[in-house]
Amino acid sequence: MPKTISQTTYHPTYKFGTDGIRATANEFTPELLNSIAVGLSNVATQKSANPKIFLAGDTRESTEWILQDLSTALESLGIEYSTAGILPTPAINYCFYEMGFDYAIDVTASHNPYTDNGIKIFERSTNSGTKLGPASQKIIESAINSPQTLTPVSTTDRASLHQEALSIYKEHLINYLKIADFSKLRIGIDCANGATSVIGKHIFEELGAFTELINSNPHYNQNINDHCGSTHLAPLQKLVKSQKLDFGVAFDGDGDRVLMIDAKGNIIDGDQIIAIIANYLNLDKIAVTVMANQGLLNWAKENHIHAEITPVGDSNVASAMQEHHIQLGGEQSGHIILPNETTGDGMLTALFIAKIISETGKPLHDLANIITKLPQVIVNFNATPAQKSKLEASDAVKNILAHFTEKVKPLDGRILVRPSGTEPLIRITVWGNDEDKITHLAEELKTKLGEIL
Repeated sequence: MPKTISQTTYHPTYKFGTDGIRATANEFTPELLNSIAVGLSNVATQKSANPKIFLAGDTRESTEWILQDLSTALESLGIEYSTAGILPTPAINYCFYEMGFDYAIDVTASHNPYTDNGIKIFERSTNSGTKLGPASQKIIESAINSPQTLTPVSTTDRASLHQEALSIYKEHLINYLKIADFSKLRIGIDCANGATSVIGKHIFEELGAFTELINSNPHYNQNINDHCGSTHLAPLQKLVKSQKLDFGVAFDGDGDRVLMIDAKGNIIDGDQIIAIIANYLNLDKIAVTVMANQGLLNWAKENHIHAEITPVGDSNVASAMQEHHIQLGGEQSGHIILPNETTGDGMLTALFIAKIISETGKPLHDLANIITKLPQVIVNFNATPAQKSKLEASDAVKNILAHFTEKVKPLDGRILVRPSGTEPLIRITVWGNDEDKITHLAEELKTKLGEIL
């Protein structure tokens, strides 16, 4: 049932991170959602007298009531809106634009557990939908910091746009591939009990593939990302090997990223996917983040491909692609932005790789072997916002990082330490040519930083 808009006080610290606003689900109180709606209304009415807003989200149980509370807030504000239920994030971004809406609110916490949730907002640009820009984000953050009370009104009954949007998205996927025949492919699909559950099996089978599907609950649930999907690949590895499939694809909860498994059970990550596509399309430029494996950067250099390096976040990749006229970009985590797309699309990327495999006749393992990945170790530790801030401001931290940067140089490696933009974590990544040694360095650095912070 929808919760009533209240005057409950909350601490106004909610800001847009690398991928929208994210918090535990119970922090998305009616008051906070009301303030977000007010902020978006302030943004929208600057550009249009009668803005239209599209609402949808992923499968986590809290998404259902958050969408209901947002509907109540928008109704109270007199803002025109429509709902589309469960849809992958790329489908939301594509469909709101195609269906004539000005903005889309996507309720999702992506790869996070069901106990978290978040808000992503897309806006209409010249030719497509894009993530809400920094100036508009600030307006919404200002509304969050100065909450207003609205008089709740009953939401009017309106038909869900779910099926219409799903059909539009499916048509976009097929048209993007132009001609594709997957009739010789046997594919495993792990939908992470998330938003791709509403389309994953159907689109691959429509193109002729034989599919084995796991973790595909298409309803609001508590098992989204729960030991499955792109963050827990063991179930898909087991499926691909036991069923002797050609490859497997694993999505995250909202479907904007994908990782893959080859027939031998090896993980194929975003760096390898970028190399496969760049090679297939004969591209001379790619955009990747500071998290890219050194092996991808070495491959790009050897093949005279310029690699534009960006901060973490697919919005940063998208900005670099637009600024430098780059057709392909992405992240190791599986956010891949294909030519003529504005945001990462796990489903489209998986379909495109399947098209490459089908056309070339080469197995995924052989396609991915064009790059030689260097060992890479990632360790995390829990961190408060204050600790994250101290990480970036402390001279002691800078001195420790400089010391460890020198220690990793003999291993032809590098170190990256950064606060997560989506989780209460600090991430330490170390690359180098000796896995045992870089693992030791990563753990040693974690201990040192923990002492300082």
